[in-house]
Amino acid sequence: MQLPVQAQSPVFAEPWEAGAGPEDLLAVARAADRLGFAYIASCDHVAIPRRLADAMGTVWYDPVATLSYLAAATERVLLLSHVAVAGLRHPLITAKQYATLDRLSGGRLVLGVGAGHVQEEFEALGVEFGARGAVLDETVDALKAALGPVEFAEFGGERFAFSGLGQAPRPARTPRPPIWVGGSSPAAVRRAAVRGDGWLPQGDRRDQLPAKIAELRRLREAAGVADPVAIGAITEALYVGEPSWDVGRRTLRGKGEALAESLRAYGAMGVHQIQVRFRCRDRAELLDQMESFAADVAPGLDV
Repeated sequence: MQLPVQAQSPVFAEPWEAGAGPEDLLAVARAADRLGFAYIASCDHVAIPRRLADAMGTVWYDPVATLSYLAAATERVLLLSHVAVAGLRHPLITAKQYATLDRLSGGRLVLGVGAGHVQEEFEALGVEFGARGAVLDETVDALKAALGPVEFAEFGGERFAFSGLGQAPRPARTPRPPIWVGGSSPAAVRRAAVRGDGWLPQGDRRDQLPAKIAELRRLREAAGVADPVAIGAITEALYVGEPSWDVGRRTLRGKGEALAESLRAYGAMGVHQIQVRFRCRDRAELLDQMESFAADVAPGLDV
């Protein structure tokens, strides 16, 4: 699940999150760890321009700081950047940050990366917005080298090159932490197929996923990539049980088995992991929804 509080776009944040803080993040992360959720995720934006502030908000916690903070309060749940706009930073800086996070967490990092979409962020940081796809492609290749098993990694590309430079601590996970590619554009699907260890689609409806999954597998086979790929999906908003308030017409609601039956359709498409979001009016209701999902829905998802 994507963590609440750390990203507060009006598109998806609940009203109570505006007054929440670190203690709420801790409570949700600890619950996810205890209840068996696969990962907790934190998003990435450096700065939001005024023209987008109403739609996106300006509250975007830094994912490295946030996930490092929560790593110390959890034991088993994976820590996902969903997604880091990796092209905004030199790959050696990104590798240093996330390798340290992986070491501190005992090998629980999943590095999710995406191309980004806010032009002003790129311009402020001196990165060409129009070339962001090509920049991310090369960044992923460089990160594979920098996060791999070699302390003095070597890489030579059009934009980035390094050799004879050692970085430690090394990641705890070997041969390196997985890199999942986010996005649903043709370029993002191609990037996930050719370069990624996983794919994180963004905003696709259920009926759109099978064709994109088939295309990803076709591209991966054509590129000769034999390693398995972890395919994800973001589900509709959920409410376990019958709500006493308006949760929106697009929210999946009902008893545990009914929700499980609906969500099993993702597995039938070839999806390996689903990211869920619960409608809630406060932290207590979110924690209750997480408990109910773990007890009444998750056991029915094994197919």
